[in-house]
Amino acid sequence: MSIQSNLNTIKTSLPEKVTLVAVSKTKPVSDLMQAYEAGQRIFGENKIQEMAEKWEQMPKDIQWHMIGHVQTNKVKFMAPFVSLIHGVDSLKLMQEINKQALKNNRIIDCLLQIYIAEEESKFGLDENELNELLSSSEFKEMKNIRILGLMGMATFTEDQNQIKKEFLQLKSIFDSTKNKLESVSTLSMGMSGDYLLAIECGSTMVRIGSSIFGGR
Repeated sequence: MSIQSNLNTIKTSLPEKVTLVAVSKTKPVSDLMQAYEAGQRIFGENKIQEMAEKWEQMPKDIQWHMIGHVQTNKVKFMAPFVSLIHGVDSLKLMQEINKQALKNNRIIDCLLQIYIAEEESKFGLDENELNELLSSSEFKEMKNIRILGLMGMATFTEDQNQIKKEFLQLKSIFDSTKNKLESVSTLSMGMSGDYLLAIECGSTMVRIGSSIFGGR
């Protein structure tokens, strides 16, 4: 199967309001260009250096999403061009993004990462930390960062009921956050293995890699 036909198959299965992020980490520019030529304009990377190199080489109408865990000291390298940062999980990181966005005369869109999985390895805020963060004076002072929504990853399990429970939990946190913050409209959950279930549970953005580009 070609990248183009994989992409078309997935796009056909997505409702109109759902945004597809093609997860292109570790893939060569030639693969990304095949997806680009098939109409894909949003790519997700998890390493800032790799993303910056691809950004330099590829057409400038692409939106680059940072989907990996972000180290504060690396923010400056993507601040000039990144479209959306998915995994924002601390005030310290938000302050750095705000600072670098200001330097680049930009407002950078972000998703706050919420911890919903029953696993120790995943990053994210719990609901109390989220509410504390959003009501903090530090957050209210940030002018160069815009919170577009929330993002979360379900437990890596075959148990569909558990995944569904976690997605619905994130959806309910999303709904209450939307009432507090006008800018919130995006709920990013769901990957190659569980994106259809995620959409059923209210996801508006899915991150799909292997189903488009093939395995690593």
